[in-house]
Amino acid sequence: MKILLTGEASRAEELRAKLSAISDLEIDYTDGDEDEDFKEYDCIFDLNFDDDPSNLSVYASIRDKPVFVNAVKLSLNEAAFVAGEKIKCQLFGINALPTFIGQSTWEVSLFRKFQKPELDVLMKKFGIEYLPVEDRVGLVKPRIIFMIINEACYTLQEGTASIEDIDTAMKHGTNYPYGPFEWCDKIGITSVFETIAALYEDTKDERYKICPLLKTKYLRNETFYKKKKEEKVAKEEDWF
Repeated sequence: MKILLTGEASRAEELRAKLSAISDLEIDYTDGDEDEDFKEYDCIFDLNFDDDPSNLSVYASIRDKPVFVNAVKLSLNEAAFVAGEKIKCQLFGINALPTFIGQSTWEVSLFRKFQKPELDVLMKKFGIEYLPVEDRVGLVKPRIIFMIINEACYTLQEGTASIEDIDTAMKHGTNYPYGPFEWCDKIGITSVFETIAALYEDTKDERYKICPLLKTKYLRNETFYKKKKEEKVAKEEDWF
C-alpha cells in the first residue's frame, strides 16, 4: 500500500513512527512545495489541511481515494462548501496536531457516514484504534484541552498561580501527560488560538471566549516557557 504524507515535517515524522510497525506500507513525504501526482497513491494524509485546504479541489476529484486531513480548525463540510467541489474521494478528518498523532486512539470524522466500513478496513490495516466523531470544529479532544488551556490563561492572568504551579496541579490532578501551558507550547500557540477562535465563532459559547493573555501570546508568537527563560537570562545579565 502506497501512502503519501504531506504537511509539516515534524507531524509527518510523528505519523511515520505511528505506522512504522506495518511492514507492507510504502510511505512517501512531500512538504507541499512541489506538484504531486496524487492518483499514484493508495491513501493520502494531509497533515496541515486546515491551515491550507486548497488541495481539496484536487483530492475531491479522485474517486474513492481515501484522504485523511487535519480538520480541527474547520469541519469537512465547511471545507467542501468553500471549495465548491463535489467530493468523490473518501474524505476523513483527523486531529493531526503535534502530540496527538502518536496517541493510542484517534478520533475520526467522516464526510459521508456510510463510508465507515471502508474506514474500519483502513484503520485496521494501519493498526490504529479509532472512535468516529461528529464533523465539528475542534473535534473532541482539542475542544476539551484547548478550553482548559484558555481557562489556565485566565488563572495566570489573575495572578492566582504561576505557570509551573498550574501545570503541576493539572498533571497530578488529571493525569494528563502535560500541563496546559506545556501542552500549548508543544502544540503551538497559533493552532491553539485559532482553534479556540473558530470554536467561538462556530458556537458563540462563552466557554470559548479567548483570554486576553492567550491572545497577546498569539499576536507576539510567544511560548509560555521560552519567554520565562528569556526573562531569567535578562535578569542575570542586568545583575552582572
